[in-house]
Parts: sequence; structure tokens; C-alpha cells
Amino acid sequence: MCGIIGYLGYREAYPIIINGLKKLEYRGYDSSGIAIFYNGKYSLYKTKGRVSELEKKIFSIKGTTGIGHTRWATHGIPDDINAHPHVSNSKELVLIHNGIIENYHAIKIILLKNGFTFKSETDTEVLVNLIEYIQKKNQLSLEEAVRISLNEVIGAYSIAVIEKSDPDRIVIAKLGSPLTLGINEKEFFIASDPTPFIDYTKNAIYLKDGEMAILRKDKELDLRKIIDNHKLNPIIKELKINLKEIEKGEYKHFMLKEIYEQPKTILDTLRGRLLISDGLICIDGIESNKEIFINAKCITIVACGTSWHSSLIGEYLLEELARIPVKVEYASEFRYRNPIIEEQNIVIVISQSGETADTIAALKLAKKKGAFVFGICNVAGSYIARNVDAGAYTHAGPEIGVASTKSFTSQITVLFLLALKIGKYRSTITNIRYEFLCKELISVPEKMNFTLKIDNNIQKISKLYHHVNNFLYLGRGINFPVSLEGALKLKEISYIHAEGYPAGEMKHGPIALIDENMPVVVIATKKGYYEKIIGNIQEIKARKGKIIAIVNEGDIQASKLADHIIEIPIISEELSPLITIIPLQLLAYQIAYLRGKNVDRPRNLAKSVTVE
Repeated sequence: MCGIIGYLGYREAYPIIINGLKKLEYRGYDSSGIAIFYNGKYSLYKTKGRVSELEKKIFSIKGTTGIGHTRWATHGIPDDINAHPHVSNSKELVLIHNGIIENYHAIKIILLKNGFTFKSETDTEVLVNLIEYIQKKNQLSLEEAVRISLNEVIGAYSIAVIEKSDPDRIVIAKLGSPLTLGINEKEFFIASDPTPFIDYTKNAIYLKDGEMAILRKDKELDLRKIIDNHKLNPIIKELKINLKEIEKGEYKHFMLKEIYEQPKTILDTLRGRLLISDGLICIDGIESNKEIFINAKCITIVACGTSWHSSLIGEYLLEELARIPVKVEYASEFRYRNPIIEEQNIVIVISQSGETADTIAALKLAKKKGAFVFGICNVAGSYIARNVDAGAYTHAGPEIGVASTKSFTSQITVLFLLALKIGKYRSTITNIRYEFLCKELISVPEKMNFTLKIDNNIQKISKLYHHVNNFLYLGRGINFPVSLEGALKLKEISYIHAEGYPAGEMKHGPIALIDENMPVVVIATKKGYYEKIIGNIQEIKARKGKIIAIVNEGDIQASKLADHIIEIPIISEELSPLITIIPLQLLAYQIAYLRGKNVDRPRNLAKSVTVE
């Protein structure tokens, strides 16, 4: 969740740290802090609120070594005291931390008995003092004290620690939370992800779980195993990120930019995979494991949040096209049950970041039970990408807005390709249907571009309803999960209570909520369940509900019944979620914008959920 950054080299550290924190704010933004080391001393500033508030506190600060942190609160409320960096009792050690130390309370009791005192409510202050306690008691180097301490803690972490008396050294370590190291001649960059340092270097090392590194000025990287101090050979990878991808450009918010990027994102997801002229779908992770997919008895898809909604759509697609039974599980529930995973079962894990803590735990459980695990994620080098048996990247590019948009549609696209490919292998789809759906898929970016032109209409609708406190979203079949995702988007960024529901279940409860003050968004496309949806609209109309209908071009029947219509192009039912979601994303954005909310940084949320 939190974002951490560090620098060790020959440049002034402050501009690198503060600008890096701004780029990492999507990971947490309830407080921030910075420590810069110079001439045997350090300057430490921290504050509740955004990084911009931290900037106001700092006038002049020198030094070529520094660390910074932007926080998503776990232990302790967001305030100046609980903000990172944290210092040890002697003020010799300074530490930043992303993750959770689960046994911090037991460690804290031991430290209290040994004379340590604590100012904050955080588990991080406990960790930095544990390192100091072990270091002083045993007369150890900082790196050895860190290594021994981390073997005593239970939980997840990515950390960076600096000793005041030796500011030309930073010790970093990782378990469960992401940590990337940028390497240039005579300098090191530390960050939760590469975005803060891509304009300085494209050479990066993704630390693996259980690894630590000792960084020294003008010396080579020293990479080791935490458990036994075994020395490792680092693997340096070249970053492919384009700086323009992580800038807003002409858009007011990253979320709006990312909504409008979706036609390109779909093309990037399809590139090299869908070869229309040859009638082929090429996905190496399936082709290399063809027999496993052909003989699969059951597929379980495990995910969280928006990825869970794309998984529900994947369930429809895989069962319809590949004719394999599919279950969709919340990762946070799956990991704490004793799920039945039998021979010839496949588990698909989906995560935008590839670092979602609950999804990683589900992955580990599935592998322990002997399942073949296939991963779908967006971030190269992430934990999920490295630890699944096979997988596919979505190629959505960096997604900075906390509310996921383009990652949702790119995940659906990968799932659609999977369903088509497996269906072809299993002969559960005719050649005619296969070829038709491939051509329909190629048409999606153009139809997305057409749909994005409705934004002016959505702005008008948003002005009428941005003041309400409740919304209801209804969909049927493959568009029921789209209603869930539309409601989630509105909740996340506008703080309006919204509920997605299967339209057929409306009369089993939600109909009690409908009156003249209740806007109801209904996905009423011509393909699939249309007459049933029209019946639902009439039921809402009879109770004076306000109907916002997503309809196909030229639909007269639904248009006569609805208070407002949003027209979208016609596309096959299987691919309709890629189009129907766009007006719901835009509606959520416009309502949140009119309500004056921070669209890219909604309260209490973070982009990458790396804690349980």
C-alpha cells in the first residue's frame, strides 16, 4: 500500500525523493515524510496529508542520501507522529516501511521491558527499535542486525534503513511488499515501483521475497538471502516504461486519461496474440500447457476488487466458449478456507499489480494443493508474474488512478482470448463462431472510440444526479458483473452509496428502495435478455424511479421508457462488457468531479493492496 523511495549517489537527494513521492502517491496519501542525510546529521520532516503539504514545510535541504515515504495507514491514525520515516530511540537509525509486522505487539513488549519507549502507534517504530536492540546487544553491523531482526518478524515488508553515523550505506529488504532497485553509475534508486526513477535510469532489479541488499556509495551492489546471508548474483532488467505513460498530459485527471486510453490498451493487449489473417490466437502460456487446459475438469478464478468483477465475466466466457465449469472466489476468502482442489484443476489468479497480498496468499495455497496456476497481471517482474506456472500480461501500461479502468477491460480481453483459445482446443466452439468472435474483438477499439464521444451527454446527466446519496445499477447475464463494477467505481471516487444487482433479483429486495429520488442505471443492450430488462425498466417506472439506460444505437423501445439514454454501438453479447463499462466509468468520473472529490486519490484507498 505505502510508497517508499530512497536515493544514494552524487546528486542532491531532495528533488529526487520529493518528486518520486508525488509519483508514488497513488499507493497511499494520508501522510508523508522525508529524511535527508548530510555531514553526519539528518533533516527529517513528516506531516499528515498529501506530499504537497510536506513540501510546504521544507525550504532548504542538502544531502546526497535520503529516503521518503507516503503512507496508507494500517497501525495508527494518519497524523504527523505516525508518519514515516521512524527513528530508533538513540536516533541513530532511520527507517521507512511498506507492509505489516504481525507480531509487532509481542516484540514491543520485549522492547519495553528492555527500556525502549515509543512515540507512535506503528509497527514500523517497533521494527526500527528491534534492529537497534539487536545491533547494540550483539555489537553487529547494520546489515547483520537487519538480517537477524527480519528473521524474527512475521508479516510483510519492504524497508530501507540508514544509520546516521554511516550515511553512505542503505540497507533494503523485501518480503511480500514490492521493492525495485534502480542502478546507474555511482548511484542507486530505491522505490516501490520504477516510476520515480525511470527518467534517471532504465536498469532495474526487482528484489524477490526473502532478499536484502546493502547499497554503498561508489561500491557494487551486495545482494543476499535474509534467511542465511547467502550471497546472490543480481539480475538487472531494462525497463520498458515510457515517461509519457505516467504523466497526465492534456487530461485533468489520470483516471480520465486512462478511460480514454482504453482503445489503445485493447490493441496493445491483442498485439501479437490475435492474428486475424491466419485465424490464430497465440498465447504461449496456454500453448505450452495445451493438454492441461484440454483436460481441465474445473477452473477457479481468484481475485480482489475490480479484478474480481473481470473474473465474473471470465466465468461467463470460459463456461460458454470452453465449456469448463468455473468458480470465482474472493482471494481474501479463498486463502482462509480449505478449498477443494483436485487433480486436473486449474487456478487462475488475476491482479493488476501482481502484488496484491491476498491474491498472492491464494496463489501459494493453490500451488501447495497441487493446482496448475495461471496468472493474469499487468506488471512485469511482479510476484505473481514470477511465481505462477504460466500466465499472460495484460499490457495495459501504468495505471496511476486508484480506481481501475483500463486494467479492467484489458483483463476481460485476456480472459476472452483464453476462452476462445481453449474452446478451439476442446472443439466446443464452431469455426464459424470462432472467426466471427475474433473479428468482433478486432472491432472493439473502434467501438470504444465511438462510445467515448458520449461524454457530453454523460456530463449533462451527472449534473442532474451528482447530489444524490444512493444509486442502483442493474444488469443481466454477462453484464451483471458490469453493473457491479459501475457501482464500485461510483462508490470509490464519489463516496455515493451504490449497489450493483442482477436485474432479475430486483424484486427480491432492492425494489423497496425505489422512489422518485432513486436513480437506477440499467444496462439494456439488445443482445441477451432484452425483453426481460424492458420488464425490469417498466417495474422501476411504475415506482417513479429515475432510469438511466445504456442502450444500443437506434433502440426505440427502451428510449421511450427511460428518463435518460446513453447510446452505444451494437456488439456481440460476449464482448458487450468492454463497451457497456465505458459510460459507467465516465458517469462515475463526472459525478465525482462535480462533487469536488479527488478523483485520482479517493479517501482511504490505495492502488496496490499489499497488506492483508
